[in-house]
Amino acid sequence: MKFLHENFLLHNDTSREIYAGIGDLPIIDYHCHLDPAAIAQNSRFENITALWLGGDHYKWRLMRHAGVAESHITGDAPDAEKFAAFCATIEDLIGNPVYHWAHLELWRYFGFDGVISSENAAEIYAMCNTQIEREDFNVHGLLKKSRVEWLATTDDPADSLEHHKKIARESAPGVPKVLPTFRPGGVLEIEKEGFASYIMRLGEAAGIKISDWDSLRAALENRLNFFAEAGCIISDHSLEPPEFYAGYSELTDADADAVLKQALRGEKLDYLQKVIYKTMLLSWLGGEYHKRDWVMQLHMGVQRNNNSRMLRLVGADSGFDCMSDEGFSWTLAQILDDLEARDALPRTILYALNPTADDMLATMTGNFAGRGIRGRIQWGSAWWFNDNKSGMVKHLVTLANHGIVANFIGMLTDSRSFLSYPRHEYFRRILAAQLGKWVEDGEFPGDMSRLSKIAQNIAYFNAKNYF
Repeated sequence: MKFLHENFLLHNDTSREIYAGIGDLPIIDYHCHLDPAAIAQNSRFENITALWLGGDHYKWRLMRHAGVAESHITGDAPDAEKFAAFCATIEDLIGNPVYHWAHLELWRYFGFDGVISSENAAEIYAMCNTQIEREDFNVHGLLKKSRVEWLATTDDPADSLEHHKKIARESAPGVPKVLPTFRPGGVLEIEKEGFASYIMRLGEAAGIKISDWDSLRAALENRLNFFAEAGCIISDHSLEPPEFYAGYSELTDADADAVLKQALRGEKLDYLQKVIYKTMLLSWLGGEYHKRDWVMQLHMGVQRNNNSRMLRLVGADSGFDCMSDEGFSWTLAQILDDLEARDALPRTILYALNPTADDMLATMTGNFAGRGIRGRIQWGSAWWFNDNKSGMVKHLVTLANHGIVANFIGMLTDSRSFLSYPRHEYFRRILAAQLGKWVEDGEFPGDMSRLSKIAQNIAYFNAKNYF
């Protein structure tokens, strides 16, 4: 049987009928790391290596597993050799989602429906590069081809958002809306080297000299309003929740003020001082998001930059992160309860990288559901190391076990690649297969009207309504 075909992953008639109703729906990519400058400039690509492998740490990790030299991953080896090294890596990726993603990407954007191998790497390289030279093969063309309705990038509070403004001002037909996302990691990470200089840069962006807790909040409020004017409706936090242990009710603005002033003087902070600052700042920010009717995202359970030698050589976000095994249920509940008790909890999406937290997160959402909002607190898409077939199936089954899977807001790319949108197709096929399996196993009626509505909502309409 041919490897790639229109019924890929769809193993029964029910699944195939469900997928027929969702495969061509538009895409809402509410969390990604695409470069807004590339979208504003409608960038073109030098070759398939730059487009396909540049910045993709999923692929880089696998190439290292395969013994590929770093020169052929993030180094200065010729692009044709880097491409060939990845094709040789793909040959052994049985059971790995990148095997599926890579083939879907070449199929959907280049029409290649064969099997990638070291033997045909040079042929594929030449074929792709010929197509990349076409006039319409640019960022806008790829986004249109992917049927992206809107996407949200990930942006620092001190960013000028000049590229978002240019995109909004010069939007071309068929090009999606591009919204900024407010990600204040630099403000929260008070322990990081360079914190004081970052706060100075934030103050310059806001036109406010930051010297204490009140001026910090004034500057952040200025930037929140600035982001809102640019269309922002989402915030994003990468949290290490064990650092948020202090009881909110026990802390005061004076506590946060004292810690911030000490950090701005360049003095060392102890563990409790870091906790006080982060706890108070997150509490305040959550209330600001609620006032603006934004959605708050909390990403947890990641252990970053484990290989210090490679961090020095190639930098962060290069494939040297892993799952954390630290528990955080009590801390997370405190964060959410603090906001809920003050009637300041925004719609919130929770993500954890370690699947041992899956059942906890699925049940945590029920603690803060209600207020007449369908799916108010979401357990977000199977994320990073979990956005594979088994991870997505487990996510859907766990959601169904503990809540209403029909409320789920669906897939995101979390990607830096403009070729990543077949991940939505991959998810939609897995979704259709799981719904079909429940029906074929006699666990849900074969009511195609109801099944189609559930599938279409998860694939597209829930996210459209939620945001």
